[in-house]
Amino acid sequence: MDRKRVALVTGASAGIGRATALALSKRGWIVYGAARRSSLLEELAPQGVRPVVLDVTQSLARQAAIERIRQEEGRLEALVNNAGYGSFGSLEEVPLEEARRQLEVNLLAVAGLIQEVLPLMRQQGGGRIVNLSSVAGQIYAPLGGWYFASKHALEGLSDSLRLELKGQNIKVSLIEPGIIRSQWSDLALDSLQRYSGSGPYAGVCQRTLKFFRWMYASPWSSTPETIARVIVRALESKYPKARYAAPLDAKLMLILKKYLPDWAFELAVRALTT
Repeated sequence: MDRKRVALVTGASAGIGRATALALSKRGWIVYGAARRSSLLEELAPQGVRPVVLDVTQSLARQAAIERIRQEEGRLEALVNNAGYGSFGSLEEVPLEEARRQLEVNLLAVAGLIQEVLPLMRQQGGGRIVNLSSVAGQIYAPLGGWYFASKHALEGLSDSLRLELKGQNIKVSLIEPGIIRSQWSDLALDSLQRYSGSGPYAGVCQRTLKFFRWMYASPWSSTPETIARVIVRALESKYPKARYAAPLDAKLMLILKKYLPDWAFELAVRALTT
């Protein structure tokens, strides 16, 4: 009999991470779902997801999580780096402490987990790494500098890693979601209003809030399950792509960024947000 494949999904307590953990479990994977909030993780246990309480920013916690999987299963076919958050506000007003936290969660913690799993994947003869980026990894807009910076950096890190792992049968893919209805958007918009809701950027902030609230309530937005299906495809494909953009709004935004000159792209962004 074929052995069940093993996956670790971070940020599994809600949104895309939760949907991905459940989707993989339904397809017969052994799934370890990791997050900081144990109460929400326990809700996944009856559906076959093994809870892992994990703060991805803590080195010892990352080591312990991978060691647990190694002890229990002896292998790990897939790492889905989904844990992350969006902190918005002007560069002038967002404290550097918050900026460091954004980079720590969205970039350095991802790198730390990858460092932990690579020896195990190499030993077993291969594996898959899926990093959750965003359309923000290729585009930009006002009042999101640190979030956009974290995702741009994650894309560069992933591209470099993919080349480093050539010949080791360890595949690296980026997922670039667009407008997805989840708790992420509430937290991102709350931080935007907290840091830039008053002061010199208040006008831009209010127009940006209005635009994003409209987008998240519009038919353009989609569900976490949409992205979960894309992640499953990246993990199970014989020849996974370097990038997967979804849903349609993400594909359209990236096409515009690719083919419009900078001045035209910025004119469109400014028309929507400023």
